[in-house]
Order: sequence, then C-alpha cells, then structure tokens
Amino acid sequence: MMNTNMRTTKTMTANSENKENQANKLQPESMTFEAKSVEAALDMAAELWKVKPEDIDATVIDDGKRLFGLLGKKMKVRVSTTAPIMYLQARDFAASILAQSELSLAATLENDNAISIDGNDSAIVIGRHGETLKAFEFLTNLIYRTDQSTPKIRFDCAGYRAHREESLIHLAKGVAREVMQKHSPVSLEPMSSWERRIIHLALQDNKEIVTSSEGEEPLRKIVVYPSEHTERHRTFPRRRSRSG
Repeated sequence: MMNTNMRTTKTMTANSENKENQANKLQPESMTFEAKSVEAALDMAAELWKVKPEDIDATVIDDGKRLFGLLGKKMKVRVSTTAPIMYLQARDFAASILAQSELSLAATLENDNAISIDGNDSAIVIGRHGETLKAFEFLTNLIYRTDQSTPKIRFDCAGYRAHREESLIHLAKGVAREVMQKHSPVSLEPMSSWERRIIHLALQDNKEIVTSSEGEEPLRKIVVYPSEHTERHRTFPRRRSRSG
C-alpha cells in the first residue's frame, strides 16, 4: 500500500509541474471588421491588438459590391492573429530589447509558441548557467502573462533548452545515486517549473527515491528523498507540494 501511495504521489507532483502547459491554452484572436479595404482592416486589427499587421491573416467574407460590380458599401473582412496575442507581443518586446542592446540576435516565434533567440551573440543572452535567459523570460512573463492560469512564455536560445534538458537528466541520475548511497535527502538549486518537471520525469520510475517540489517562486526547488523516508515520516512534505 505504501509503495502504491508513493508512486501515486510522485505522479501527481510531476503532473502538477506540467499543468500550466495543459490548462487554458491560448488561442489566436479572431473577429470581423467593416473596412474600405483588406489593408485597412489589417491596420485596424493591428492597432486594436497591438501586434504587427504581418502577424494577422485576413479573409474577405463580403466584398461590399452591389449588382454589376458597383461599390456599394464597406467590405466585411474576417481577421485573425497567426498566434495568441500574448506570444506575439512578447516576441516583439524581446526583439525591441535585443535591438536596443545592439546585439546581433533575432527573436522569432516557433510553432509551439516558444520564443527563439538566435544569432552571433547567443552566449551573451544565455549567460552563466542560463541565468540571463531565465531573467529575460521572467521579466517578459511579468509584463505580458497577466492571467496566471495561462501557459508561461518560454524562451530558447541557440538550442540551449535541449542542452539544458540533457544536463538536468544527468544531474537527476547523479543525485539519485547519492541519495540511495547516503540514505539522506539532497536539495537541488532553485529551478523553473520546466526544469523541475524534467527532474521529476527523469526519476519518476526510480522506486528507491521520491522527488518533492518545495518553496515558493522564484526560489522553488526540488528535494530528493530516499523512499524509506516516507516510512519513518508519514507526514512527508511532498504530500503538501501538489501545486508543482
């Protein structure tokens, strides 16, 4: 029964780290304008949504012409953003910061809505252990992610996230070995929810250890416990850390 409870709790913590990526996913904005031209409709939508006209698609649903091709009224144009507004605005914000910094870098929005930064000065943006990139991401979320139930704005730079994931998996396995050898908990450095989730998933099948997310953002961290800790302490803190 205890092993089953531990596996259930472990799964719940890993899932909670991923809840922001599954709940209330943002969708592109869409509405209909009456305008003299498609270009005018695009300009109106861009002004309303505070995005660039090139980030908006347009479809004419009524060309406004009467019989014999005579222009009778304004046309109706259905417009929609190419991605959720929050991500488009965040990308433009990142691009403006990079331009002001005079760095040889460009910001683009990927299909998964991650903001990718690439160029000759990538190392400057990544910083030591990715701290500069994390700070950039944190600031952007602070400004544009006004609804905390929506997924966070994610940044990547020159493939840093893939390299970081490999590093975290290696770290997780090393810490697990240490915990099993010493039979005592080990605390990791504070990490983002994305990084914590990688640690949880990397160790979720190891029955000899249990992972727990503890503390408050931005200092929230993972503590890895030996499984026997749950047998000695039935009020194991992991049960209180279901928020991710």
